[in-house]
Amino acid sequence: MKTILYATDYSENSVSALRLAYFFAKKFSAKLIVMHVFDMPITLASTVTVTYLKKEKKLYVENRAKLKRFFDHYLNTVEMYMDLNFVVYEGTSVSSSILEKAIKFNADLICVGAKGTSVIKELLLGSTANALLKKSPCALLVVPTGGEKTELTKMVYATDFEQADIFAINKLAKIAKKFDAQIRVVHITTRNEYDGEGQMEWFKETLKQKVDYAKMEFDLVFSEKVFEDLLWYLENAQADLLVMLERKESTFYQKYFQPDMVKQMVKNSPIPLLSFNAGGL
Repeated sequence: MKTILYATDYSENSVSALRLAYFFAKKFSAKLIVMHVFDMPITLASTVTVTYLKKEKKLYVENRAKLKRFFDHYLNTVEMYMDLNFVVYEGTSVSSSILEKAIKFNADLICVGAKGTSVIKELLLGSTANALLKKSPCALLVVPTGGEKTELTKMVYATDFEQADIFAINKLAKIAKKFDAQIRVVHITTRNEYDGEGQMEWFKETLKQKVDYAKMEFDLVFSEKVFEDLLWYLENAQADLLVMLERKESTFYQKYFQPDMVKQMVKNSPIPLLSFNAGGL
């Protein structure tokens, strides 16, 4: 992991993501790009004139200064040797602007904050994070408020027993190794699924052959309330990070979890979510 792109809207909800992005950058000795996307006021969005260009330049200067103040305010100590870059960008679409910069800088990880207290709820209900989830050219880390744990010792990967899962877990293993973390691979499904036990055994053996990481455990959970029991599993496992694969057609979560189920949730998961995009594996 060489380049991490963190994007903020200056809200309190993005502070935890900033701290975790900074921690990842330190852990991997990676370049950290701190980014803010601003929208040009409609009164300025007129014919290009000298006055317009001066006002536009002023907005860039002001936003860059604000971005630097935000960073300094929430990170009291910064490593002097860190490769750090501040980027402000004018655009009407935050997600498109972030994606554009991620491609330009060849980012290995995009890190953003979740608006709510639950990453999973935020992803299901739709947001900038949701748009990034579907189109990100690299791994995406979505961090809820208070989710900036630095001791990521237990990482849970929710699998659907697909070939792409193996490539994703192989990438996860490289991250887990940096933290000396345990990876728990879980498949949560209903009793109606055909031969869940057999599929899990096949998946375990395939992973052992293709992924060189000793600290992996496997769990198969049958449930008629898949969404609720995933949350229960995360809490019971004391997970620090939830990891998933974004597939071209649908995600593990979109397959099983509908928005009306979110409304029935009694509790939410406060842990960060790391997503790999199948198209980028």
